[in-house]
Amino acid sequence: MYVAVKGGEAAIANAHSLLADRRRGDRSVPALRLDQIVEQLALGVDRVMSEGSLYDRELAALAIVQARGDMIEAIFLVRAYRTTLPRFGYSKPIDTGAMRVERRVSATYKDLPGGQLLGPTFDYTHRLLDPELAAGAEVAAPLQRETEAQAMPRVSAILAREGLIEPDGEMPQDHVPGDITREPLEFPMARDIRLQALSRGDEGFLLALGYSTQRGYARNHPFVGEIRIGEVELELDVPELPFAVPLGSVRVTECQMVNQFKGSAKAPPQFTRGYGLVFGQSERKAMAMALCDRALRASELGEDVIAAAQDEEFVISHSDNVQATGFVEHLKLPHYVDFQAELDLVRRMRAEYEARENPMRKDEKKEAAE
Repeated sequence: MYVAVKGGEAAIANAHSLLADRRRGDRSVPALRLDQIVEQLALGVDRVMSEGSLYDRELAALAIVQARGDMIEAIFLVRAYRTTLPRFGYSKPIDTGAMRVERRVSATYKDLPGGQLLGPTFDYTHRLLDPELAAGAEVAAPLQRETEAQAMPRVSAILAREGLIEPDGEMPQDHVPGDITREPLEFPMARDIRLQALSRGDEGFLLALGYSTQRGYARNHPFVGEIRIGEVELELDVPELPFAVPLGSVRVTECQMVNQFKGSAKAPPQFTRGYGLVFGQSERKAMAMALCDRALRASELGEDVIAAAQDEEFVISHSDNVQATGFVEHLKLPHYVDFQAELDLVRRMRAEYEARENPMRKDEKKEAAE
């Protein structure tokens, strides 16, 4: 289909050269360093890591520079690089209950065991541009104080003591979690596979779907049970050793949504859950993921599937921004042969239409020709 591109190799090479020039910009302005992006554009880096499915801050920063700030292109670059890496094992499930928490908020209870920690957040800023940032003003060090470690039980555990929320459930002993990076998607899918797809789905798409559930297109009445952001330990089981080997820690955002549920033929009235977990600090994405997760549990809970956010195949098939970008942007490539075929078809259909609508005119043309 793209034979016409063959003669344009020189043009493509020049386009790449021009892209590199535009990416560098004015040579009198210092070039961006990766450590600057990691430290000062951290939320963008976190999004690229999360949707690129690769936890590496420097690589994510490199992708952002190479993509000139186009986040989806950066995610594409990270995904492509990820496919070249060897797989040497699977880590043990992380324990978010043992997280070293830097932010923990709940919209359901004011006073929680372990307290609420606002942490770094835009929630209470005035959304006014700060000209001092442009001037490079010094930033004061944050206040710190010594505290004793306190247990932070989940809000869901508090509700569970009264039997007001669905149980966590137990993972079957013989269940092997799926891996969407190695196995093709099949519908219907288990929840663990669906959560993987949502975790690396496009933030904007999931945000719009999550918003739709709040506006009535899924009968979703959510509360933020809890959002946690912090470091969790990664461990790997090594067959030769009788203990798990620590690999280091990663920062994650976890969100549990608590949703009102009036009950059904399958379950009594209670609160149900929606779950979100992503790399880095990305609570908007984790919240949107949790809203979509709850909406996609409609069939499981005996609810009617009446909205787009409840349609598993629709949501999962369209949530991946790399796939979506490829399918949309391929339209820019040459389709000359296809278009010529359609052009000929439309001309013939137009001629047939005019012949049906103007039979007299056809006869006049025939007489004129005679």
